[in-house]
Amino acid sequence: MFFRAAWSLVLKKAGPGMRRMHSPGSAAHSERKMPPYSNYHAQRSYPMPDEPFCTELNAEQQALKEKEKGNWTQLSHAEKVALYRLQFHETFAEMNRCSNEWKTVMGCVFFFFGFTALLIWWQRVYVFPKKPITLTDEWKTQQLQRILDMKGNPVQGLASRWDYEKKEWKK
Repeated sequence: MFFRAAWSLVLKKAGPGMRRMHSPGSAAHSERKMPPYSNYHAQRSYPMPDEPFCTELNAEQQALKEKEKGNWTQLSHAEKVALYRLQFHETFAEMNRCSNEWKTVMGCVFFFFGFTALLIWWQRVYVFPKKPITLTDEWKTQQLQRILDMKGNPVQGLASRWDYEKKEWKK
């Protein structure tokens, strides 16, 4: 019962203190916002933001906006650039320019590679046990000699490739 009453209040037309939904082209959308917050968001894939970059204009900018309504041939290049900067934050060339972020990313990647190498080295020195004696070259040669002395697998194995008279591998 309580849920149904609360839900009906939410679905009703928004009153004071409630949030309202605005369409993207609504003029009331930007008037109620605090100055640092706006819906300005331009990117390469969608370069036309919903709002102009500068919403609060000073006297010089307002005069330039009034001059904009007239003939554009009378505007200087600097005034046209200033008008563009009122509407947009960056040009396409500025949006598309290369950033140096890749250097930071590669630096972090190499830092973590180095840190990982140091960690592996530390584990090999201090954490992992010593190699077992069975992995030494001396032990391996003794083991091979033992297999040959026992003549293990004389048909197709190691003993079939060993010449017992000359004491060397068959060629």
